[in-house]
Amino acid sequence: MALLKSGWLWRQSSIFRRWKLNWCDLWIDGSLMFYKTDSRKDYETRVSLKSTCVNVKSGLECAGVSPPESNPRENLLVLYLKDGSTMLLCANSEDEALAWKLTIMEAKQSPFYSYDPYNDTYQSVPVNGHNAVYITPGNGSEGTHHVWVHREHCDDRIGEQIALGLLAGMAAGTVLRSFLWMPLWYC
Repeated sequence: MALLKSGWLWRQSSIFRRWKLNWCDLWIDGSLMFYKTDSRKDYETRVSLKSTCVNVKSGLECAGVSPPESNPRENLLVLYLKDGSTMLLCANSEDEALAWKLTIMEAKQSPFYSYDPYNDTYQSVPVNGHNAVYITPGNGSEGTHHVWVHREHCDDRIGEQIALGLLAGMAAGTVLRSFLWMPLWYC
C-alpha cells in the first residue's frame, strides 16, 4: 500500500485525556494508523478518514483545546468524526500541522484506488455520476463487480450556502429599502 505521510504526532487519549507521542502513517486508502514506535509492528488505533472524518482544523482554528506542554496552539490538529467525537493531535511545528491537515484533506477526498497485487500497482478508478465504481477483477472472465461508493461533495454544500446567503441578503435589502421610504409616504 502507498504511504502519503508519516511522522511523530502527539495524540490525546480518549479516556484519561493525556497526551502521548505516537508514530502515525497516513495511507493512500485513507487509513490513519497510530503506532507506539516507528517500527510499525503493532498499531494502536486505525481511523478510516474516508468513512468517518467530517472536517479537519489546524492551528488557531482549534478553539477550546489546550496543546501538550511546550507546544504552542499553532501546532494543533482536530479531526471531527461522524459520530460527533473529535480526535486531538499535535504536530512538532506549525508547518508540519498544516502539512498534515492538507494531506488528510487530500486523502479524505481522493478517488477510489484499486490494487493489483500481481503488478504491485495502484490504479485510480473513476466514480461516475451515480457514485458507482465498476471494477473488472483479474483477466475479466469473472465478470464485472458493481461497487457503491458514497462521497459527500463539500463544494456543492458551499455553493448552496452562498446562494441562500445571496437570496437572504436581497430579501433583507428589499425590506430595509421599503422602510427607508416609509416616512416620505406619510408626509
